[in-house]
Amino acid sequence: MGSDSIECVSSIDEMDEEDTALTQSSKPHGGAAPPAGFAPSTSVHELLECPVCANSMYPPIHQCQNGHTLCSTCKTRVQNRCPTCRQELGDIRCLALEKVAESLELPCKYYSHGCPEVFPYYSKLKHESQCNYRPYNCPYAGSECSVVGDIPFLVTHLRDDHKVDMHTGCTFNHRYVKSNPREVENATWMLTVFNCFGQSFCLHFEAFQLGMAPVYMAFLRFMGDENDARNFSYSLEVGANGRKLTWEGTPRSIRDSHRKVRDSHDGLIIQRNMALFFSGGERKELKLRVTGRIWKEQQNSDAAVCMPNLCS
Repeated sequence: MGSDSIECVSSIDEMDEEDTALTQSSKPHGGAAPPAGFAPSTSVHELLECPVCANSMYPPIHQCQNGHTLCSTCKTRVQNRCPTCRQELGDIRCLALEKVAESLELPCKYYSHGCPEVFPYYSKLKHESQCNYRPYNCPYAGSECSVVGDIPFLVTHLRDDHKVDMHTGCTFNHRYVKSNPREVENATWMLTVFNCFGQSFCLHFEAFQLGMAPVYMAFLRFMGDENDARNFSYSLEVGANGRKLTWEGTPRSIRDSHRKVRDSHDGLIIQRNMALFFSGGERKELKLRVTGRIWKEQQNSDAAVCMPNLCS
C-alpha cells in the first residue's frame, strides 16, 4: 500500500516517563560462561559435526568405508558419495559415534545468552528449539526482515533501520487516514513501538482481505516471551457518530509471527462499511481514530484474583 495514500497522525498520553536504555549491538546480554566443566566446542562435539552442513548429527549417522561421517540429510545431497574421500557411502551406520553421542551432556547453545541448562545430547535439540533465551525475529511486518537478536537490539533496529515511531506511555490515540479506502491490499499500514512498565510493545494497524471483504485490524504484540506477555492486558476502541467498537485482550508475544496473529483474528477487526461509517461525510475517505491503553495485571495474594495496575 503506497505511503502517498496514507496519513497517520499520532498523539500519545505520556503517562509513564521512565525510559529504557537501548543498545545497538546484537551481542547477547549477560555474558554467561558455559557451565563448569564444559567448553562450547570439544573434540567429541567436533566429531559430531557434519562436514557438509556443519550442524550436529543425529541418528542415523552415516559413514563411508574409510570412516568419514555425515548426517542423513546431507547423504542425499552428495549423491551417496563421501564428501571427504569421494568413496561410495552405501548404508553403513556409525553406531559407535551414535553411542558416544548418547553418553554426552552439553550446555544449551544459547548459554552465552544466559541459558544455564545442560542436556543429554539427544534432548538438546528439542530444548534449543523452544529455549526462552533464543534470539527473537524482527517483528516488523512491512517487509521480509531476517534480522534476529535480543529485545534491546531489536528495539534499536526498528527505530534506526525501519524508522518506526517510538513512544513512552501506556495510552495512545492514533488517527489513520486513507484517501481511497476501496483500494485494499494485504499490507501493513503502521507499526508503533511503546515503552510501558519497562517493557516494549508493538501496535500494528493494517488493511487486508478477509475472504472477499476488506477489513481493517489493530492488535498489540509484546516484545518478550508468552509467559511474560500474560502479565499484561490492553484495550482498543474505535468509533464516531455515537457508535463504537471495543476490544480487550492479552498481547501476543512476538514469538508468534505477525501473520499468525493476524490470521487468528486476535485483535480489533473493523469491517469496511463500519469503518466508512465511523469516517463520516460521504464515505469517500477513511478516517479512523483508534485509542487504547495497556495495563499490568497484579496478583492479589489475599483474594487470589488479578487486579489491574494502570500505568500512571
